[in-house]
Amino acid sequence: MQASCSHLNQIHNVSPNTAGCEECLKMGDSWVHLRLCKTCGHVGCCDDSKNKHATKHFRKTHHPIIRSLEPGEDWGWCYADEVMIEPCP
Repeated sequence: MQASCSHLNQIHNVSPNTAGCEECLKMGDSWVHLRLCKTCGHVGCCDDSKNKHATKHFRKTHHPIIRSLEPGEDWGWCYADEVMIEPCP
């Protein structure tokens, strides 16, 4: 039985706040992949990136759902429920 996300009601139609990881851009640092917070539009770097800003954003704000911003990817992740959301709106 596949686990489900109990936070789908927190998905909003958001646009990315920046063209790259918000914090990395301010620091002049780089990232591997980008993730979009589906609650507020924050763009953070993935956990394969050294700064892990998407996860840090979740820990700070408790916004549960991110979506991949990588071309051709439409999956999401719920940090709170620890489940994939495919496809993620």
